Amino acid sequence: MRRREFIAVVGGAAVLPTLWGPRPASAQQPERVRRVSVLMGIAESDPAQQTFVSAFTRALQDLGWHSGRNIQIAYRWGAGDAEKIQSFAREFVEQKPDLIVAHTTPVVAALKQQTNTIPIVFTQVSDPIGSHFVDSLAHPGGNITGFTNLEASMGAKLMELLKEVAPGTSRVALMFNPATSPEGGSYFLAPVEAAAPLLKLKTVAAPVRNPDEIESIIASLAREPNTGLIVMPDIFILAHREQIIALAERYRLPAAYAYRLFPVSGGLTSYGTDLADLFRRAGPYVDRILKGEKPADLPVQTPTKYELVVNLKTAKTLGLDVPLSVQQRADEVIE
Repeated sequence: MRRREFIAVVGGAAVLPTLWGPRPASAQQPERVRRVSVLMGIAESDPAQQTFVSAFTRALQDLGWHSGRNIQIAYRWGAGDAEKIQSFAREFVEQKPDLIVAHTTPVVAALKQQTNTIPIVFTQVSDPIGSHFVDSLAHPGGNITGFTNLEASMGAKLMELLKEVAPGTSRVALMFNPATSPEGGSYFLAPVEAAAPLLKLKTVAAPVRNPDEIESIIASLAREPNTGLIVMPDIFILAHREQIIALAERYRLPAAYAYRLFPVSGGLTSYGTDLADLFRRAGPYVDRILKGEKPADLPVQTPTKYELVVNLKTAKTLGLDVPLSVQQRADEVIE
């Protein structure tokens, strides 16, 4: 073949696709939709839960995860019911999602019984080491990591706050549910008992296991003058917070709580974690795990944001004059 003919053939081959139309582009693969399951410990009807869910979904959206496009999120609500939580845990594990978000200690415990492979990111767990969810905070070591909601010393801090707000208090009761509190309540009780002598306070445990016991315990505590109440957080306490708040007011029992949810609903005062912030912070962990990182390599994170809230209206009802120093320190004062 002559050189001129060869060039013509090669040149013709180069333009052939344009004669038949544009060369078809390779078919674009649709973006994989990742499946995330969220098991909440409280009832869906609880107003606070919707706040937490909104914080979580906004955090994911900020990271490029949009429902229906590249992520599918399924929610279940345990409503503080152990059997319901166990049932939902089994359901989620059988569905084999890419990741499960677990809210509260009983939820994580139920999921841990069902799987040691599906990644789990928890929120609002007090003692993940003592509950045997992780090996250590820095190195979780398994398929579980997440965000704690408080420290054992929180009970002692609440006792100090209660003494400031109700200085006449000489006896403090610590309310918790042994079935749903870390280490049966001893996780919080030991620091309270250690700090009580420094504040010249006597302490008493006030365990409650069902709604009927809540009223009988509060009524019994109120019979002794100058008694105050510290209400520690667990799934049972959160689910029955309206009842606890109403009874504390009825029996004129000054009470300090671990979450803003309580004084917003009429409780006296609180100091504790911003729970919505925990759900915001869970978003980046979900993002990182879906992109290939392992829960074992993501350290468990402790709270970074605490808030002090005082309800002056409730204080007035109880005949208390909240010191100005407490009001000035407060992140929120409800009047």
